Amino acid sequence: MTSAFPTGLTARAIETGDVLAPQFDRNGLIPAVATDAATGEVLMLAWMNAEALARTIETREAHYFSRSRNSLWRKGETSGHTQRVEEIRVDCDQDAVWLKVTPQGGGCVCHTGARSCFYRRVDDRGALIPASQH
Repeated sequence: MTSAFPTGLTARAIETGDVLAPQFDRNGLIPAVATDAATGEVLMLAWMNAEALARTIETREAHYFSRSRNSLWRKGETSGHTQRVEEIRVDCDQDAVWLKVTPQGGGCVCHTGARSCFYRRVDDRGALIPASQH
């Protein structure tokens, strides 16, 4: 399944129009940020190609594109930790996607077993520490 999103729109049409025309990069990808629909917590950053975005729109389940495997994947297809998509947004120039999701299957999002992929923060010395510590 592939989806043909429109191309060649003017900047004005992309920025203020009502047509979804994602601006994929030269590799055919667009960054997608997933946040928890209930809390706003940032859960992950992944990539989508046209097929992943189209399947996400169609199924309301998050699909992404794995750059390392060079393949489409449905979030949770092996772990059971799927993401039900509540809302999809694009930024002003349609070169980034924001998914508001409800995590399913226990709430784990990161492949490490963490709730979010952003479980560490950088301290004043540049060291990584757990995000819950201050």
